[in-house]
Amino acid sequence: MKFMAMCSSGLGSSFMVQMNIEKALKTIGAEGVEVDHADLGSVSPAEADMFFVGRDLENSVSAFNNVKILNSIIDQDELVDKVREACDELGIDHSA
Repeated sequence: MKFMAMCSSGLGSSFMVQMNIEKALKTIGAEGVEVDHADLGSVSPAEADMFFVGRDLENSVSAFNNVKILNSIIDQDELVDKVREACDELGIDHSA
């Protein structure tokens, strides 16, 4: 499985969300998930199983089926909840 954090430039905020997704996966005890980050213009829907973007980019990902929209990209509690939801939807085992 692969999760992808995306932002408009693929540098700062998506990299920060990538690191926070990795923390969230550890928090909930999920393993076997690759996490990466990229800019919106260089990613196709086939490149990951779940995408994470900030609410400001929601309209830019309408072609993507599996997307978690983050109300705040710095809210770790929200991200843990969204990562848990993604794992549940994709059948990824987790302990918390």
